[in-house]
Amino acid sequence: MIIEFMPVGPIMANCYIVGCEQTREAVVIDPGDDADQIMQKLDDLNLKVKYIVNTHGHFDHVGGNSRMKEATQAPILIHAEDAPMLGSLSQAAASFGLRSENSPPPDKTVDDGDVIEFGNISLTVMHTPGHSPGGISLHTKGYVFVGDTLFQGSVGRTDLPGGDFNTLKSSIQNKLFPLGDDTRVFTGHGPETTIAREKKYNPFVGIG
Repeated sequence: MIIEFMPVGPIMANCYIVGCEQTREAVVIDPGDDADQIMQKLDDLNLKVKYIVNTHGHFDHVGGNSRMKEATQAPILIHAEDAPMLGSLSQAAASFGLRSENSPPPDKTVDDGDVIEFGNISLTVMHTPGHSPGGISLHTKGYVFVGDTLFQGSVGRTDLPGGDFNTLKSSIQNKLFPLGDDTRVFTGHGPETTIAREKKYNPFVGIG
């Protein structure tokens, strides 16, 4: 499995490219901005995008949807509860003094338990709300892509519309932590971590 990431946009959100080494099919997770840079990396890796997957609907993670879709014709996937955000990204970004391009509507919505397949790889959708109502994580054995649900030593903010700390804590402790201590956690901002590390040391949700 190929995993490449790059921080994109002014808020440095992590965009992930996950590809199948055998078939060269790939997904792009959270193309928040810098679509040209993402496309160049795909070209360098000789990968063809099958899906554009949004872990949630905040502008810093989905602002590149429109240009990515135009360049690849790949369908956009997001949870139904965050889908309405895609049409108002420019307004959301403006509230932070930034700019973003509105996204086309999703081609398909995904929910807990759905499986996203590309090449020989399957990612299982886990509904992990709390940072946003429709936040999802994407799991395959040994790896999970969590968007802004969990960070190294921290968690996603819950003071934005639709956020709720108790819901976020439940998502992390009841859905992410059972994935196994050795699971590598690819976060929406900052460095990767592991389930073991966050269970032991995370001051917000750790269980010692």
